[in-house]
Amino acid sequence: MKSLFLLDPSILFFNHGSFGACPKPVFDVYQQWQLELERQPVAFLGRRVDGFLDEARAALATYLHVERGDDLVFVQNATAGVNVVAKSLPLQPGDEILTTDHEYGACNTTWQRVCAKTGAVLVERTVTLPLVSDEVFIDDLWAGVTPKTRVIYLSHITSPTALIFPVTEICRRARQAGIITVIDGAHAPGQFPLDLTQIDADFYTGNCHKWMCSAKGSAFLHVRREHQAWLEPLVTSWGYTVGDTFISRHQMQGTRDPAAFLSVPAAIQFLHDHDWDTVRDACHDLAVSLRQEILALTGLAPICDDTHFPQMFTVQLPPCDPAVIKTRLYDDYHVELPVFTWKDRQYLRVSIQGYNTPDEGEQLLSALRKVLAPT
Repeated sequence: MKSLFLLDPSILFFNHGSFGACPKPVFDVYQQWQLELERQPVAFLGRRVDGFLDEARAALATYLHVERGDDLVFVQNATAGVNVVAKSLPLQPGDEILTTDHEYGACNTTWQRVCAKTGAVLVERTVTLPLVSDEVFIDDLWAGVTPKTRVIYLSHITSPTALIFPVTEICRRARQAGIITVIDGAHAPGQFPLDLTQIDADFYTGNCHKWMCSAKGSAFLHVRREHQAWLEPLVTSWGYTVGDTFISRHQMQGTRDPAAFLSVPAAIQFLHDHDWDTVRDACHDLAVSLRQEILALTGLAPICDDTHFPQMFTVQLPPCDPAVIKTRLYDDYHVELPVFTWKDRQYLRVSIQGYNTPDEGEQLLSALRKVLAPT
């Protein structure tokens, strides 16, 4: 499968989780859309693009198991989706946004700035590691709910720790309690079958350019219909004067290249053509065995069991300088993966995509044995 991607063959690429990687057939479609735009920009952007985007959203809606494409809009990335919601919420001084200490840093910054402007409070619940069960997580998080809780913001799959959070049950409880749910699904689409109707979040944003393998800069925001009228786009443009609908307000934001959005149906077709359920299962199996080997190498405990991560996992490292380890892995062994400090401890995160092989896993282990060896 590696021959289907555009990745540098000299690099052991275990960092799909950061920005994704686009397969050649999908990238070809992406470029075809760009060429079509340049052939007649006025006709494309002025008369045709809305229909093209309608078709792309319809394909994505089917993939995500939602009733209609008009309940979701394309955004450039999941961070943008979080920003749309966070900056639109009518928060008052003292309102609480309940979240965890495992969330993505850029989105944490978004909420902190919103709280600084509105007087709302960001409440971070500590997720105890190792994560042993969904029930423990739900009980621990729900213990942070107070009469002032207005919003629950959670990652579906966390960025630093690669843990799957049980968002469906949290959304169910929150709806019963009248609490708005905002789910950051940056890493979820493509890593496992996603049914947004079943999850039933008020707002769910996810990337298409990561594990769905579309072109860079393609993501979505799905919004329950009762919230669509008051949700403010990040850019005020012609969408307010032409139709003034949920779609027009968020879709018509000045001149921009829509090719990444329009590549999404090709990415969905690529996954279908290559039996991605089977690919995902093989990736998870490789991730499980590779994680076991790394844990044996470090002698440290896992942060979860094998059911709480899909194709991406995080393991703790012995005390080290993460910048040095990351540089040595790349410069000496051509391994690309993130090594970082989180909560005063060092970790590495490994992504397994369809192009990764068991032989590459062995090469990664060999490199880690060398860079982690005591000096």
